[in-house]
Amino acid sequence: MKTIYHAADSRGDANHGWLKSRHTFSFANYHNPERMGFGALRVINDDFVIGGQGFGNHSHRNMEIISIPLSGKLAHGDSIGNEGVIETGEIQVMSAGTGITHSEMNGDDAEAVRFLQIWVIPNKMDVAPRYQQVHMGDIMRPNELSQVLSPNADDAGVWIHQDAWFSMGGFDEGISQTYQLNDSNNGVYVFVISGEVVIDGQVLSIRDGLCIWDIQSFMMDATVASRVLVMEVPLFM
Repeated sequence: MKTIYHAADSRGDANHGWLKSRHTFSFANYHNPERMGFGALRVINDDFVIGGQGFGNHSHRNMEIISIPLSGKLAHGDSIGNEGVIETGEIQVMSAGTGITHSEMNGDDAEAVRFLQIWVIPNKMDVAPRYQQVHMGDIMRPNELSQVLSPNADDAGVWIHQDAWFSMGGFDEGISQTYQLNDSNNGVYVFVISGEVVIDGQVLSIRDGLCIWDIQSFMMDATVASRVLVMEVPLFM
């Protein structure tokens, strides 16, 4: 088992007033040659947007873009006709493919929204742009890692153009959970949304991350009530 630990306070930091963002990997004005991604996982941004503000229309190509609101509401609109609100407890994916323009605004004029935006490099270029949104409460189970993203349209959760699997879980203090990789050639990035967990002796606190590879499975112990996102991705493109 090989690992790389990313402390929460080692992430890139951007403060634009209306937007506060922490970057796990190099993004925008934050450049760290040792933090260029983890296999197909290219971006993990931890964004905080004040009420009534957000990202106006901007474009993307050939990227799988996943948004997970952690609190508040995220309003979405795009060039392929989708418009609506992503609520806390939902997951959204946008396959940019040949090109898509979209906006991400705070869906409330007063309450801030906090969300994770994650980019995964696809295994197919120039696909037709697509959009999907799923309520995770329908598929998550207490004290378990529940799959919320996969490469398969028929699976639970959303799907993307990549051999990647995301799982989320909320755990009570003292719960242990084993994660079995779908592909032993993949790697896993564990991101602690809240609480504290221990993996192979490494303590991970809120917003810490851990790269894991060269393993078929691993055990995670919640030392306090915790919420965790596990992202399994190909290591070599």
